[in-house]
Amino acid sequence: MTGLSSTVEEPAVPTTANPMDGTQQTTGSSMASSSTRGVAFYFQCAVVVIGILGTAANALILYAMVASKQHKKYVLVFNQNMFDLVNCFFLVATYTARLSNIDLNGAHGYWLCITILGDGPSWAPFVGSLINLSALTIERYLRIVHSIWSRKWLRKWMLYLAMGFAWITGITVVAAVTVTNTIVINGICFTALFAKTQATRMAYGIWYFLSFYALTLFIFIFCYARILIVVRRQAQVMAAHVAQGSNTAQTGPNQIQSSVIKTMILVSALFVITWTPGFINYLIFHIDSKLAMTGNGFYATLFIGYIYTCANPFIYATKFGPVKRILIRLIPWIKSTQPIESIGLT
Repeated sequence: MTGLSSTVEEPAVPTTANPMDGTQQTTGSSMASSSTRGVAFYFQCAVVVIGILGTAANALILYAMVASKQHKKYVLVFNQNMFDLVNCFFLVATYTARLSNIDLNGAHGYWLCITILGDGPSWAPFVGSLINLSALTIERYLRIVHSIWSRKWLRKWMLYLAMGFAWITGITVVAAVTVTNTIVINGICFTALFAKTQATRMAYGIWYFLSFYALTLFIFIFCYARILIVVRRQAQVMAAHVAQGSNTAQTGPNQIQSSVIKTMILVSALFVITWTPGFINYLIFHIDSKLAMTGNGFYATLFIGYIYTCANPFIYATKFGPVKRILIRLIPWIKSTQPIESIGLT
């Protein structure tokens, strides 16, 4: 969510300090071509629209979780939506400020560059959401694959500790990048991350890629593969019990558990699909900036990535049963024609 330029004299080349933003200047004139400026303008407008939709949708999902009392049962899921809400809110604030072309001359310009225009407020919740999503995946893995161990040792305070760690780490990483590497020159906001040595830039790029993409992807694949194997085995056992006329009182809780698993698998898969191009391009830039995508291709990778936080709420709305039931109650024509009890958990 922050801009990066190897030198101040190269403002026409869009680069990133992370895969979520490619503009290295936030206001002021640019030496880029008119076509590039045109693409950048429409890209910023599109991000504002995505941010507004994402803010409204995530707020609605948070309301539904509170109304269904699922926010206390699935605290990490609630925290994940909170990250997405804050991310979308500051996306709107940041890109609206950029479109306003605010004059950054004077002492106030530096602080505006660090706070709103420098992308820190929206980048921090993105980094935090990746940590929280990994923690959520591990928690699901422990509860399903090692259910006996988790019932004995996994406590609520551990989940709250994971939530706090995600917020603190996200803010700390972003603050270390933006506060120390942000400058305003001639009324233009620049971030020159690790511009002094290529070795430092490469080391940071590789660390960021491994920490927030490769490790996250490994956790997804390992944990959900094991979860699906166990769930399939349990489904076969349940089917055998039903065939024998055994008690099926646990069907409801099992359906909710299955609903949560399906929801989080889709959220994780969406992250991989939407952010893989941006993370790969980000890594390539830090290895050799000449090989990284610029211009329209670069904006396309960012746009696809931004869709992630906007699309997540629709997954919760359609796949997470308790949230789905609350949202259906808000639709008058469905409430009047279909009783809530008839809506199954998917």
